[in-house]
Amino acid sequence: MTDASGERLSRTLSVMLRHDPSGFGLVLDSDGWASLPGVLAALRATEAGWSSITREDLERMIAEASKQRHQISGDLIRALYGHSTPDEISHTIATPPVVLYHGTSPGAWKSIQTEGLRPMRRQFVHLSVDPETAQVVGQRKASVPVILRVRALDAHDEGVQFMVGNDRVWLVTHVPQRFISLAESGV
Repeated sequence: MTDASGERLSRTLSVMLRHDPSGFGLVLDSDGWASLPGVLAALRATEAGWSSITREDLERMIAEASKQRHQISGDLIRALYGHSTPDEISHTIATPPVVLYHGTSPGAWKSIQTEGLRPMRRQFVHLSVDPETAQVVGQRKASVPVILRVRALDAHDEGVQFMVGNDRVWLVTHVPQRFISLAESGV
């Protein structure tokens, strides 16, 4: 599988498992898992080049991905985070690191200063473990993103629940403004 086809497969899998499972004839359980045979059948029907895609192809794509977005367990597969489906996906609640980061656009920073961080069209706000990852995420929203520093442990100590997305991403439903400051900015 080429890098380009692996990236296209990862993106398609994310749409299936994060945003539109019913559009592909899939059903997610409360933890976001879908039937792996069902996902393979949907992928085979989606693109002619994937007509013979196998579990091993998916496992290889997941293992080689620069970001861990998907997980396979037995005959189930899921996206680890980023869901915009109406039913909330459960995640493990845990104590976060002292500081986490969030990359966003300069325009969004203006509303964050009064409202805090909110998930907008997703189920959760995504926070990164380092400013470099936040920079990459923020560049999807602005060519010169704003990088925010979140005092995650302080927020946790005051009752904000943080959930594990993967080893580089933490999830939260809301971070009040008092825990957020500007880390760096191109503004």
